[in-house]
Amino acid sequence: MDGMAALIWVIVGALLIVAEVVSGELVLLMLGLGSLLAAISAGLGMPLWVDLAVFGVFSVGLVTLARPALRRRLNRGELVKTNAEALIGEQATVLSEVSATGGQVRLAGEVWSARSLDPTQVMAVDRVVTVMEISGATAVVWEAP
Repeated sequence: MDGMAALIWVIVGALLIVAEVVSGELVLLMLGLGSLLAAISAGLGMPLWVDLAVFGVFSVGLVTLARPALRRRLNRGELVKTNAEALIGEQATVLSEVSATGGQVRLAGEVWSARSLDPTQVMAVDRVVTVMEISGATAVVWEAP
């Protein structure tokens, strides 16, 4: 029975670790590691209550001590802005007069449709403007006074 108990603990641990791939919260990973440690205990012929105690102690310890440290380490990097979000705050050059109704700017080496953030503002050709937001395929721009 000791071999069967160890096999059951290994299967449970493997299933928890595989399920972690979907959740991404690291809790199932810690429980899976606790199960694998309980499998070692069962493989050594320990009684079921010892296996359960090993699983409980190590799972709680890993969730409360290792998980927070691991999450801090994984989340240490700065979020990288991508796509339209990366263009906000960038400078653009007016190619055709930009007003509240439209115009064009060169932004990041590409020609974009543009409109002014301030409906009363009209920006002349060759002026440098700041991208305030991206609305669909249109850059909403503002020229500092």
